Amino acid sequence: MDKDELTGWALANGWQMIAGCPSLTKPSSPKEAIVRMVFKATVVNVEVKKPAGKWEKVSGESYPKVRLDPDSEMPLGLGLDTITGFSMLMRDNKDRMVFARMAGPPKT
Repeated sequence: MDKDELTGWALANGWQMIAGCPSLTKPSSPKEAIVRMVFKATVVNVEVKKPAGKWEKVSGESYPKVRLDPDSEMPLGLGLDTITGFSMLMRDNKDRMVFARMAGPPKT
């Protein structure tokens, strides 16, 4: 997968663009990123925000080694399927995105 394919997958699965990176947010603070994908020239890194506010790389892989799993429809090689809590966080973010669309624009 390349940068565009990963971005497309992320945005379709509950991630949102924050500061130029596909990001996941806390349910209690939907504007503050706590997980992000950072795209470099040859690799993509997954970073988690520490309580002190510093970003820590938790996984990374070169683009050719990241591939979409046909069963789970998740990119393999980045640890998104194995790192504890990511699946739940992605589900929460996706649910929030779907329900926001269902609610529609605010009525005035």
